[in-house]
Amino acid sequence: MAHRHPLLGLGAAIASSAAFATSGAFAKSLLIGGWSPGAVVTLRITIAAVVLLVPTLWVLRGRWGVLRRSARLVIGYGLTGVAGCQVAYFYAVSHLSVGVALLLEYLAPVLIVGWLWLRHGQAPRRLTVTGVILAMAGLMLVLDVVGGMRLSTAGVLWGLTAAVSLVLYFLITAQVDEELPPIALAGSGLTVGAVVLWAAALVGVLDTTRGSSTVVVGSASVPWWVPILVISIVAAAFAYVAGVAAVRMLGAKVASFVALSEVLFAVLFAWLVLAELPTPIQLVGGVLIVAGLIAVRADEARGQVDGGPDGVGVGATDEEDYAAELLPTGALGQDPVRHGS
Repeated sequence: MAHRHPLLGLGAAIASSAAFATSGAFAKSLLIGGWSPGAVVTLRITIAAVVLLVPTLWVLRGRWGVLRRSARLVIGYGLTGVAGCQVAYFYAVSHLSVGVALLLEYLAPVLIVGWLWLRHGQAPRRLTVTGVILAMAGLMLVLDVVGGMRLSTAGVLWGLTAAVSLVLYFLITAQVDEELPPIALAGSGLTVGAVVLWAAALVGVLDTTRGSSTVVVGSASVPWWVPILVISIVAAAFAYVAGVAAVRMLGAKVASFVALSEVLFAVLFAWLVLAELPTPIQLVGGVLIVAGLIAVRADEARGQVDGGPDGVGVGATDEEDYAAELLPTGALGQDPVRHGS
């Protein structure tokens, strides 16, 4: 049984969101300077893994058995929540504004609803349907479909790929044995992600082209390693550890809801660092997307209390049931282990 600490968990979730949000603005300065998304992500994850190496080894003393039991889930966490999500997000940022890329990524809860409905026939209730409609309407405004704004198809696809990876990030985090400390899960996952990224770079699958040695952050010219250190230490090492702790204390659903604040933090940092602010119509679209996700989450919470009027719909399942659906027995080599409510 998980021990839930709402206030402490809320603080960890907000801190994680704010830390993750710094990545877009600082990474974009590197992308503008000619650095490939692959190079930025690979350096970011590698440095973060090195930063957490000693703390990870320290907390794993006498707990290596826990890591072995959770090995397949940890590998899945590294492949999706670390490597997959970050590569997709940075490629999206290279084609789109930071705000638009994040709003696409945070369609993840809507994707869960669609998966359960289409794949398993679990029709959502009215409040969930309302939330999906609001989110889709907001997405149309963000993408300026009516106004004919030209966007990169590749950027949109990368953003949606990041959304799928984000779904798996929360679900897998909720399933890993709680005896594995947050630092150990984050450090191990980052190590897996770094190994995968370097392997992809060595075989030529991932472009790791380095750009200018000096990049512009805001109005200042700084060495390339300044933004790299920010996104490695703040937006990776700290953010992942705080994120794991938040999921442990709040549960995957609540933690993923609080994580929506990353969109707001990212817009703020993009404005402060890059003077990049979405248009008014895009801001309205962002509000609708967040409102839609709030409605979906509220329906899930109601379903947890009363089981829903008909026993079906997204609110009738919890995060472990989602993982059982998306990560069935054998998908990662072991049955989902229940920890939590």
